[in-house]
Amino acid sequence: MPNSSIKNEKMYEELRDQGNSKEKAARISNAAAGQGKSTVGRRGGKSGSYDDWTVGDLKQRAKELGMSGYSHLTKDELIDKLRNH
Repeated sequence: MPNSSIKNEKMYEELRDQGNSKEKAARISNAAAGQGKSTVGRRGGKSGSYDDWTVGDLKQRAKELGMSGYSHLTKDELIDKLRNH
């Protein structure tokens, strides 16, 4: 997957395999390439798993991301769409 905007291809692929969205995987792998894995790892995240979110919260997140076609989706379909947008 040659992509000039991804600075750490291996980490990007590992994050995608773990179920992270393309955007999140790129953000983390690029930050780690620039600042070092340990620095980025210590920072961590505070957001819970999408599985713990309500359908209303998931739809709001999809709206914030500018996604479309999510209003009729089940919770599992919506989570999949958010993770793979």
